[in-house]
Amino acid sequence: MNKSVNLSRRTWLANIGKTSAAGAALLSMPVYAQGSAGHVVVVGGGFGGATAARYVKRRNPDVRVTLIEPATTYLTCPFMNLHFGGLRTFDQQAHGFDDLRKAGIEVIHDYATGVDASAKTVTLQGGETLSWDKLLLSPGIDFRWNALEGYGEDASLLAPHAWKAGEQTRLLKQQLEAMPDGGTFIMVAPENPFRCPPGPYERASMVAHYLKHNKPKSKILILDAKDAFSKQGLFQDGWKKFYGDLIEWVPLSDDGKVERVDAKNLTVVSEFGETHKADVLNVIPPQKAGAIAEIAGVTDGSGWVPIKPDTFESTLVPNVYVVGDATIASPMPKSGFSANAQAKVAAAAIVNSLAGKPAPAPVYANTCYSLIAPDYGISVGHIYKMQDGKLAEASGGVSPREADESFRKLEAQYGESWYNAIALDIWGTQS
Repeated sequence: MNKSVNLSRRTWLANIGKTSAAGAALLSMPVYAQGSAGHVVVVGGGFGGATAARYVKRRNPDVRVTLIEPATTYLTCPFMNLHFGGLRTFDQQAHGFDDLRKAGIEVIHDYATGVDASAKTVTLQGGETLSWDKLLLSPGIDFRWNALEGYGEDASLLAPHAWKAGEQTRLLKQQLEAMPDGGTFIMVAPENPFRCPPGPYERASMVAHYLKHNKPKSKILILDAKDAFSKQGLFQDGWKKFYGDLIEWVPLSDDGKVERVDAKNLTVVSEFGETHKADVLNVIPPQKAGAIAEIAGVTDGSGWVPIKPDTFESTLVPNVYVVGDATIASPMPKSGFSANAQAKVAAAAIVNSLAGKPAPAPVYANTCYSLIAPDYGISVGHIYKMQDGKLAEASGGVSPREADESFRKLEAQYGESWYNAIALDIWGTQS
């Protein structure tokens, strides 16, 4: 990346970090004061679903909006890695739904267990059946249990994935704190696609920060099913700077792909038969769209959801929209920011469709901040547009590798501002 690109990107990052986290300036569209009545049911209260519910209601207050989310407090995965480094508390990741209720959205804390697209109904675990005119799913991810031999759901109680925020996060943190000085923390990183491409490597950074200051004789071993990862050069530069040889990354080509897990004995076996023994074993397994997507019939053979990129309506089931990690939306990554941006576009398309209008032309943005050490942040960001009927990158890139300490400190600050802004935009709360 040349110097002029770096300078323009620095300005872009500054603006994106200080303003609404979903690129409000890029994604704002007019609100309809009046419109056709209808009922929109949204399943999932995370970055995609809660955003969609809020923005449908904001665009047309006459539309009835019901949000289905089992958790009374939503825990975010973005920034949860900082909890492992001791830089954020667990409670700082928690957001409630009172502000969405104040906006006129009906919030039901229950599981959606059935979808009948022909009858346009959603069935809840508690027995209630809801009718809808438009359905939006933001189901996040589920895991392909036993895709890694020996790693089923029971094994995650011994070798946690912590790839959904909650009790798994607490378990992994407890294991890390109990690990002896001189122990080995092994992370198994999945092949693409998976939720939050930079996430495993930020987690390794935060675990390394904790170990450096509390168990300095310890080691981190990342066994990776890939030969490259997001922001790789930036991460590896930061690891060398702050942690020396504490982190070892083993790529696919060096026998990094794990084939078998023995959670009871905390061992893994690589593709070519090498056995690795851990004191703490963090297995991030292969993933797929959340279960309700399969129940609704919107997943294909890949386990993910194909969508129309201009509206995020399912290509398989009409009037059902899907946003966030569950979708096939390359080149957009599976990230919280992507889900927020996609939800705003889908909300606009839904409101217009209910009013008999065509969908507005979409614009999408994504930025992902990662912390390698306190006051040392890196990022990747892009703007996306429609090109020849597909999503395409319009501009963006990663942090410049030659940036100085002040730039890295600013990116760490922008990351914190981004989190607070996007939480305020979605749930009306900040940490």
